Amino acid sequence: MKNIVSSIVLIGLVMSVQTGYSQKKKNKNREENIPVTTDNSSQRDSSFKEYSNVITSLAISDEGIFTVHKVESEYYYEIPFAQFGNDMLWVTRISKIPDGFGGGYVNAGSKTNEQVVQWSRVNNAILLRSISYSNVANDSLPIHHSIIANNNHPIIESFKIEAFNPDSSAVVISVNNLFLADNRAISGVSESMRQQYKVKALEKNRSFINRMASYPENVEVRHEMTYSASEPPSNSKTGTISLEVSQSMYLLPETPMQPRLYDKRVGWFTLSQVDYGSDALKADKKTYIRRWRLEPKDPEAYARGELVEPVKPIIYYLDPATPDRWKPFFIQGVEDWQAAFEVAGFKNAIIAKEAPTPEEDPNWSPEDARFSTIRYIATTTRNAMGPSVSDPRSGEIIESDIVWYHNHIRSYRNRYLLETGAANPLARTLNTPEAEIGEMMRMVIAHEVGHALGLPHNMKASYSYPTDSLRSATFTQKWGLAASIMDYTRYNYVAQPGDEGVRWVRMLGPYDKYAINWGYRVISGVESAEDEKVTLNKWISDKAGDARYLFGSYNAYDPSSQTESVGNDPIKASSYGLSNLKIVAKNLKEWTSTPGEAYDDLDELYGELLSVWSRYAGHVNMLIGGIYQEYKTTDQSGVVYSHIEKNQQQEALKFINKNVFVTPDWLLQDDILQNIEASGALAKVRSLQSGQLSSLLQEGKMKRMIENEALNGNEAYTLSSMLSELRKGIWSELSDTKNIDAFRRNLQREHVIRLEKLMINDAKNRSDISALVRVELKEIQKAARSAAHRYGSDLMKAHLQDIDALVDSILDED
Repeated sequence: MKNIVSSIVLIGLVMSVQTGYSQKKKNKNREENIPVTTDNSSQRDSSFKEYSNVITSLAISDEGIFTVHKVESEYYYEIPFAQFGNDMLWVTRISKIPDGFGGGYVNAGSKTNEQVVQWSRVNNAILLRSISYSNVANDSLPIHHSIIANNNHPIIESFKIEAFNPDSSAVVISVNNLFLADNRAISGVSESMRQQYKVKALEKNRSFINRMASYPENVEVRHEMTYSASEPPSNSKTGTISLEVSQSMYLLPETPMQPRLYDKRVGWFTLSQVDYGSDALKADKKTYIRRWRLEPKDPEAYARGELVEPVKPIIYYLDPATPDRWKPFFIQGVEDWQAAFEVAGFKNAIIAKEAPTPEEDPNWSPEDARFSTIRYIATTTRNAMGPSVSDPRSGEIIESDIVWYHNHIRSYRNRYLLETGAANPLARTLNTPEAEIGEMMRMVIAHEVGHALGLPHNMKASYSYPTDSLRSATFTQKWGLAASIMDYTRYNYVAQPGDEGVRWVRMLGPYDKYAINWGYRVISGVESAEDEKVTLNKWISDKAGDARYLFGSYNAYDPSSQTESVGNDPIKASSYGLSNLKIVAKNLKEWTSTPGEAYDDLDELYGELLSVWSRYAGHVNMLIGGIYQEYKTTDQSGVVYSHIEKNQQQEALKFINKNVFVTPDWLLQDDILQNIEASGALAKVRSLQSGQLSSLLQEGKMKRMIENEALNGNEAYTLSSMLSELRKGIWSELSDTKNIDAFRRNLQREHVIRLEKLMINDAKNRSDISALVRVELKEIQKAARSAAHRYGSDLMKAHLQDIDALVDSILDED
């Protein structure tokens, strides 16, 4: 009977710190001006019951950090006064959910709230308060009093004192109302879900506490909550939503871990505080990385450079629901990170284990805050996640639950076939060999473990390898597909038929080892986070100029920080990718057919093939109007932002005109289309091309091109040149009266419509965009009028006359 207690939202920790994090002591962190009475005589007035009259002989008790009691239908906490004022992390999770709840991305184990709390006493009331560390100052400084005055701790719940224990060292409170009332601070139903499902009220007669247990460092509670709802996600006739909520209250370390200052040149999840006690002439915002507390068992050996085991390793338990055949791959995915921690000086720093059986430990639970788990979720959702819970005082990660959704296997099976099938015989089936799919799952788990260790996505990692190197078996088997597994470089779609022995699936790379060393290596001889800065900066400087150690988040303007890309030449990589995709398209029906089955798999894979094609096009599209971003500090040479070279942008537009805006006959396979739909090919292609056209004619992209021309003159690829070359490509048939097929007519209409939208959006600003778009519309109109009379086809004439009239209406309205 071991589980979790109460929880609250981390996303808005709104409080103050009672003392500086590095000097914090237990008593100093307690709520100021709160009388904590321990005098026996003052506690024994007539308003309090005798302990034996509250905690009767019928009590079922469990001792731990608190003693928890069940007396018939009443639940009590017996809280020692020694725990008052201590920081406790309260986490709320959903342990059981109804079908369809949350739209597929909420599951058993999903965290809904997280917050630091403290217990305190005011007169005859026990208070549970929410504590924030957003604003701090050392308690020895005068400004500390202002921090307290301007960051009052909100009260979550107030409790009546029921009794004191026999030696007056602890207070007894009833917690039924905390868990059986609709307390938004610890609810499993978010405000958006309440609106979505039209939740009316909590049904108390159908809500109850299932379990309550106490451990040396945490208290665990599970309670069933039933809500009346007009539009529940499933079982609509019941008009209710029932879910089991898991609450964990975890004692945070008395002395917080020494934090490590964040540097944006190395990617980390972070937390921030405003230090009002800083000597800086401002409210000094300090950002710290989130990481596990790893301390060497033998500090002297560690200082000598020997590999040393940590005092407390990071341990992940496999969900008992994990299918046996996947367990070895999940374990490997976790322990792949051991090599990275060895670079940081730690041996066996991260370990994966199977969860104990009920016979081995009947009290083990994945919701227990002491355990980090890999949850295996039975759902149709196609995803995986690696969230974690951290101490807001220091960034110390306390625990994490990695989530694998069962149907994610399907995503990787499909993408493996589509992106590698042309050159990889093992991928040409829906029944991917177990070793192959297992390797993919291993690397997904490794990716999610990276998140749980504190690493965000590094989308620049794929750009660090030469594109042609990905066709080399020697290179890919040693270095993988990208410098980091934290990129979205899932498969090697560059390798061509005949490229033997190449690696097809991603793996950990040099950046991962570098980042783990940067974040986890213990720096000796320092007393504060500021003292570490010189060493941390040197570690970055030592790697300067090596693309493998760059970090970049996804953004809408940097072609070197894109998702799903491979290699440092998007044009070459997408050319290779499209070449492979054409081979796959020819064979897709054969590779997805199962005797006796309908064409559902073909339909699904064909839809995903179109998405892959669109991604390849998008990587090239991003070059036009693109800007490279490379984080730098003032002591480094070079600039942070630099425009893409003119000739590369011109080549990108040539690629798009040649491969994206032409009619994709290779996609229009009769044996596919005639087996999956009665019609729809025109709409599919129009949607794909329209999406790329919209991306190319983004207002932000166009503004960057105008600014580039203003700053760099002839060295810039001008917006007028891009618009002119785009027009010549899309309307190329008009110059020699070639047939304009239905797909191209759709694209030409879409081109005019997109230009019209630019005119409308720019109507107030009247920038160079409006002026250049007007020129383009007139050129299109002129060419359409001139060509209309040369076509013998009534349909061609009608199309061009319609374009003429459409442009007229746009310009008239303008």
